[in-house]
Amino acid sequence: YPAEVFSTLFKAYTLQLIITAIVMFFTVRLSWRHFSGYIGAVSKLKHTYALALLPILIILLALGGRSSLQHRPANPSVFAFSTDNLVNKLPLSSIYSVLFSVYNLKHEKNSSEVYGKMKLTEIVARVRATMTVDSEQFVDSIMPTMHQQTATMKREKPLNLVIVLEESLGAGFVESLGGIPVTPNLEKLSKEGIWFKRMYATGTRSVRGIEAVTTGFPPTPARSIVKLEGSQRNFFSIAQLLGERGYHTEFVYGGESHFDNMRGFFLGNGFKKIVDQKDFLNPKFVSSWGASDEDLFDKALERFDQLQEKGAPFFSLIFTSSNHSPFEVPENTIKLYDEGQRTVNNAVKYADYALGRFFDAVKQKEYYQNTIFLIIADHDTRAHGTSLIPIDKFQIPALIIAPGVKPSEYEEIASQLDIPPTLLSLMGIDSIHPMIGHDLTQDSPQKGRALMQYQSTYAYMRGEQVAIFRPEKEPQQFRYSLDDHSLTEAVVQDAELIADALANSLLPSRLYREQLYQPHSLPKN
Repeated sequence: YPAEVFSTLFKAYTLQLIITAIVMFFTVRLSWRHFSGYIGAVSKLKHTYALALLPILIILLALGGRSSLQHRPANPSVFAFSTDNLVNKLPLSSIYSVLFSVYNLKHEKNSSEVYGKMKLTEIVARVRATMTVDSEQFVDSIMPTMHQQTATMKREKPLNLVIVLEESLGAGFVESLGGIPVTPNLEKLSKEGIWFKRMYATGTRSVRGIEAVTTGFPPTPARSIVKLEGSQRNFFSIAQLLGERGYHTEFVYGGESHFDNMRGFFLGNGFKKIVDQKDFLNPKFVSSWGASDEDLFDKALERFDQLQEKGAPFFSLIFTSSNHSPFEVPENTIKLYDEGQRTVNNAVKYADYALGRFFDAVKQKEYYQNTIFLIIADHDTRAHGTSLIPIDKFQIPALIIAPGVKPSEYEEIASQLDIPPTLLSLMGIDSIHPMIGHDLTQDSPQKGRALMQYQSTYAYMRGEQVAIFRPEKEPQQFRYSLDDHSLTEAVVQDAELIADALANSLLPSRLYREQLYQPHSLPKN
């Protein structure tokens, strides 16, 4: 918005602009007087010297643009160290901040521009109707999805929450979900909690999984809100909600937490501490993506012991990375599934080994009986296929192990979006929040549904029926076969399904643009 920006500058900072212009004028003039002689000397350099200096200059410019000697180039998240967004921005160059914001604006697509149009009142009405929330539970006339959720379980004292977000662990790696037998430890654990047989990811990137599991925000054609400028602070997350209730909240990752802007997003939205690669002393194995999953879980156990001593309940998000190309895992830790060390199947088997080792250790801890554990994938491996959207590549494993909850299998369709409300209910926490996900502990007449974003294609699946939207094209409806994962186009479209799907695709962009997905603060005593 250049007109608004420059208008504000001229009206509100007239004196500062005048002083800046005067200082710049004299700075340039004095600099020219002092350095003009050197400039003239440089212009007389022989071409041989100039050509010799050129590679050095190119390298220096590249390093300057990269702004980091670390494994990945710098972004604003590199400099984030505080939960105060303003403090995190102070070290940044103003010019860089402006250019970075302009870059982000190009990625903040409005899904209403590509999928269709619908009046806001109808969007809100339809999304609310699919939320399994009674009308009297909606509590805010401005924020359309803000509602009261009453927990189905009652707890005498707060429970800890540990979320293990498994990298790229699709259903194809889980035998009981129709995959290959490379996750025996997860299969064993599935008998100890609520095992979701038809859980679907919202996207195909890690930030989509983070977005869904920690904030309950639906997918859009734009980049994930983890990376967008308008959601770097005052954006709802379960970390913020739990933090207001006295929880210590932290993110534990074996790699560099500024990757995908995770560090900046988390610190700005409720996470009080970030533990990443720099905090690992003498890890057993380090890959291109950071410390191994074994090291990661060892660090998590160390942190849990420290937090337990402090007495306050804690929420820890653990994000694994061993199952990621180039699939570097420690030698002689598992019996290889494939020939050759570096394969995706071997990496998954190692990740499962590390997970089983973690649970063997954590079950010996006193706090185990007072902790809810969620194991869920961020997404599957690279999605591909001949259909408009490879729905089978969105299916992921998910397991909740909680005190007082009997082991069971959840057979209905579920989405990553349903996980945060379900966890809050199992924790016994009554809350007010904007999440549209279903509390899966409640009996509901609504069929299970899943929302999926596959690049610019959007899919809304309810039962066997799938509505698919592509930019500037008419919506299509298909029947999805769980047996062979095929999509068969419907002869007659269900107008209500198409309308509900369109409403769910349009709402998140409105919520983001108009800042309507904010936390609901508890009243201060």
